[in-house]
Amino acid sequence: MFNLIYRTPSNVKNEVLSGTTVALALVPEAVAFAFVAGLEPMVGLYAAFMMGLITSIIGGRPGMISGATGATAVVMVSLVAAHGAEYLFAAVILGGAIQIGAGVLRLGKYIRMVPHPVMLGFVNGLAIVIFLAQMGQFMVKNAFGERVWMHGEMLYTMGILICITMLIIHFLPKLTKAVPSSLVAIVTVTLAVHLMGLEARTVIDFVKDMLPTEQAANATLKGELPSFSIPMVPFTFETLKIILPTAFILAAVGLIESLLTLTLIDEITGTRGRGNRECIGQGIANTTNGFFGGMGGCAMIGQSMININSGGRGRLSGITAALVLLAFILFGAALIEKIPLAALVGVMFMVVLGTFEWSSFRIIRKIPISDAIILVLVSAVTVIADLAIAVVIGVICSALVFAWKHAQHIHAEKSFSENGSKIYELRGPLFFGSVANFKEIFTPENDPEDVIIEFQRSRVSDHSGIEALDTLAERYQALGKTLHIRHLSPECVQLLKKAGDLCEVNVLEDPDYHVATDELA
Repeated sequence: MFNLIYRTPSNVKNEVLSGTTVALALVPEAVAFAFVAGLEPMVGLYAAFMMGLITSIIGGRPGMISGATGATAVVMVSLVAAHGAEYLFAAVILGGAIQIGAGVLRLGKYIRMVPHPVMLGFVNGLAIVIFLAQMGQFMVKNAFGERVWMHGEMLYTMGILICITMLIIHFLPKLTKAVPSSLVAIVTVTLAVHLMGLEARTVIDFVKDMLPTEQAANATLKGELPSFSIPMVPFTFETLKIILPTAFILAAVGLIESLLTLTLIDEITGTRGRGNRECIGQGIANTTNGFFGGMGGCAMIGQSMININSGGRGRLSGITAALVLLAFILFGAALIEKIPLAALVGVMFMVVLGTFEWSSFRIIRKIPISDAIILVLVSAVTVIADLAIAVVIGVICSALVFAWKHAQHIHAEKSFSENGSKIYELRGPLFFGSVANFKEIFTPENDPEDVIIEFQRSRVSDHSGIEALDTLAERYQALGKTLHIRHLSPECVQLLKKAGDLCEVNVLEDPDYHVATDELA
């Protein structure tokens, strides 16, 4: 329905203009997430600048935008409320170190284990989350200091401006792709609002509504360069116990969201990012944040989609976004504060339309019911809880479904050799899920004294399979019978060494099985 991804060749003009567009969209998001975590707006803006700059330079996915995110902000709330911002900065440093360790240990490759239904659920859930996050822009502070929903002329004006923004983004690329349609929409709506004197809420209005009444009058987005500072916390074991849980969750949530966003951009652009390098890049960026007063963060799917849609494919777009954001903070706060919220909400609504996998409605009746349930489940949990929990639940459910289905595949074809030995030609993997069915195949009491299990079309996958063979061998041994195991793969032979002398391993003309490796992660 909506074709928001235009495969334009990367060039300097596209990169710079795309980065500028992203910088404009970063401001309200960074401020909002800072407030979610209970921090000052500048802490979120510093995080957006440092995360964006460092990951763009050394990260593993050119074109991907990182900054302060809602997924990490919600993790910080309790730590900030209980111990203050300095403990958060220490936790961000430790979380960054954990992420660097994950990259060094090459754990980024495991993101490929995320099944496609989980990816679809992740994308759809995140699109809904981005949409719901924009609802806060439709609220204003009343005379009693309470945030209430817009109504009347202000609501109508905002709705019309959002529609104009979305129409420009959708139709302008049909006329020209010389400049990013999102940037044109933001500039056009901003000029229209101020030239026509329309009553429209701006970025600074949003910031004022989020601040206490006594601070709102002096609210501004103008700031200084972030300065180096070691977090003011006691360097004790007690401090480590306080920050470690938050640091670990921040690291896990940040890597999961970043690597899934990386995978999504890989599919959109037809290129391949480097997961392990991105882990290290995210870790260095978060560690730097902790030392320079930023709240840390991870990849931002919304801003990344804006960047890709606007023609940003290389590292220059992310670097430009970070530097332009810093320029806004240092010199251009007065300009950025005048941007109507409607223009930025319209851009994000188009991101929602482009991010949501509308094809999932068409295919949901054509895919296995288990995959459909997982897709819906991951989407729901992403919205209700958070991304990390949703992905973990989705992967676990997918693994259990896979195990259950393959547990039923194990069977054996029975025959007799010329010397009277009974042969069980096993089919299907022997692992924890298929152990019960495996044991039901054999009848030791009725079998001859010599029995052979043929593994040419099967393999032992785990310790449960070894134990099942061990138990079966004991049953035959108790009856004075001999169990032979034939044609095991080299990997299975290694596993069966723990079975001792209970099984006679007779490896002959083994098939060439090998464990899959990942050299390109």
